[in-house]
Amino acid sequence: MIKIAVPYENGQIFQHFGHTEQFKIYDIENGAVVAAAVVSTNGSGHGALAEMLGQQNVDALICGGIGGGAQQALAAAGIELFGGVSGDADEAVAALLQSKLSYNPDVECSHHGEHHGGTCGEHGCGAHHDNQ
Repeated sequence: MIKIAVPYENGQIFQHFGHTEQFKIYDIENGAVVAAAVVSTNGSGHGALAEMLGQQNVDALICGGIGGGAQQALAAAGIELFGGVSGDADEAVAALLQSKLSYNPDVECSHHGEHHGGTCGEHGCGAHHDNQ
């Protein structure tokens, strides 16, 4: 069995990994979802979230915007990242299982300094920076 996690809010992929309050974790067997549960982050943020997902034995994460530090923490925990994804969480997991998920392997969101020239999912990262 493998586990896929998604930062989750109202059925949608929450667009800022480090600020998510809950994940929906899907149990996958033979290429199909056999169970899913929404779990609280209990106020954890950024790097602690990667540790929490590791403790949940998560194998992959589908998310919107995510910073470089969190990406490194996920990699260290052996969690595969599918970033830059927005929309319905259940549909995204189904698309991943069918090898049809559109994602950005180079996604990065930094709210701690310079403008990175892109959007971070749909949460309006540009609002934190001067648009160029």
